[in-house]
Parts: sequence; structure tokens; C-alpha cells
Amino acid sequence: MEEVPLTGGNMNAGVVRVGTTVRRPAGPWTPSVHALLAHLHSAGFPGAPRPLGLDERGREVLEFIPGDVTWPGRIDLLEPDAAMVAVGRLVRGFHDAVAGFVPPPGASWQVLIPADGAEIIAHHDLAPWNLVVDGPRWAFIDWDTAAPGTRLWDLAYTANDFTLLTGGVTPAEAARRMRLLADAYGLAEAGRPELVSLLGPRARAMHDFLAGRAAVGEEPWTRLWREGHGTHWRHRADHLERHHDTWLHALLA
Repeated sequence: MEEVPLTGGNMNAGVVRVGTTVRRPAGPWTPSVHALLAHLHSAGFPGAPRPLGLDERGREVLEFIPGDVTWPGRIDLLEPDAAMVAVGRLVRGFHDAVAGFVPPPGASWQVLIPADGAEIIAHHDLAPWNLVVDGPRWAFIDWDTAAPGTRLWDLAYTANDFTLLTGGVTPAEAARRMRLLADAYGLAEAGRPELVSLLGPRARAMHDFLAGRAAVGEEPWTRLWREGHGTHWRHRADHLERHHDTWLHALLA
């Protein structure tokens, strides 16, 4: 069958669509990621692609999820309030489904940024550029950096990227959206101050990761650093920490 290269993303070399499947280069982490995705499918979670093994060329095979990736270019697909609710419920559904996952013996994960714990196997990139929307089905893709983490570490990244996604969002509006997200997720009151305390460090971890990889010339991170992504994350972390009390008041009011 015809292989159609899939564009977008930062690590898409060799990623193609073949019929109703996606083929991409496998890595040492692939068996662990496929075990995770198989567990999510068996648990009834619809927000992730089904794993379909390896093909004759040793590439991993995944279900192709039709629809539009919401960033870049199709952010109009997300009405802010409805999106906060839908994303909050989707992330909570994933976290509840993954709670029962037992990694296979000797599981290997692609760990880019060390997390704050190992409560669950987290996605680590639950962002608009990994969200596919197709009518009632919303799903996150690019699970290759799934690795041990915590619910709040995952949720802090989600809150960061979805509530501050579009330019010109005031702190008050971002805080209101953050409240919608936390409420839809069902975040207990006791966990809300901790979530707020992680927002800045989670963004700063992105800056530090890019700085470290660019220092040794590793791609595609060096290119992203040159394009200003490191500066973006540093400014984002500063902004999140500067308005700490705004986020906290919105989540606890």
C-alpha cells in the first residue's frame, strides 16, 4: 500500500501513513509503550491509538486516528471553555485508566525530562500539538516519550499549554480557564496548591532540557533552541511564577 509521509512535530523522520495505520521507527522503548497502549485500549480508554505490533521492516504500527491536530493552524477547532472541559475529562480518563497498568518486566522508557515521581506512567506531552479531534472522539498521539511520572506533573503541562495557548490571554482569563480544566479533571482541593506550585517548574524544565541538548548539538533540540523555543519556555516559566497567586485564587475560590 502507498506510504504517505506525515508532517508536523519535531521527531517525524520516517513517520508514514499506510492505509488505516501509522508506521514509525521503533526504539528500545517501543515494547513498553505498546504494552501501555494495549492496557489503555483494554481498559476502554478511547483517547489513544491502538498498538498493532511491528511490520516486516521492524517499524512500530499504530492505529491511524483521523481528524485534525489542533495546533498549529486549527486552533479554531477548540472553543476555549468547551475545550478546557473536554481536555480535563480526557486527561482524567487517561490517568484513571493507566493507574492499573503494570509495566512489563525490564520495561524501558524514553525519558527526556525527569519527572517529580513515579506515581503512574505519564504521557509527558499532553499538549495541543498532540491532540487529534475528530467529531466526538478526541485522542492524544505521540506516546513515545511516555515514562514514569505523576498525575500532577502531567496535568501541569496540560494546564500550561491549553490555558495559555493563544496570544493575548490575560492572567485573569487564563486563571478562569485553568479552573475549568481542574474542575473537569476532578482535581481535589488538596491537590490544587501543589498543581500551582508545579506550573513554573514544569515550564522551566522544558527550557533547561532544550538548553542542555543544544549545548551538545543534539537534534532536533538544537534547531528548536536556535528558533527561540528555549526563550519561549523561560518567559513562560517566569509568567507562571509571577502570577502564582492568581492561579491559586482561581483554583480555590
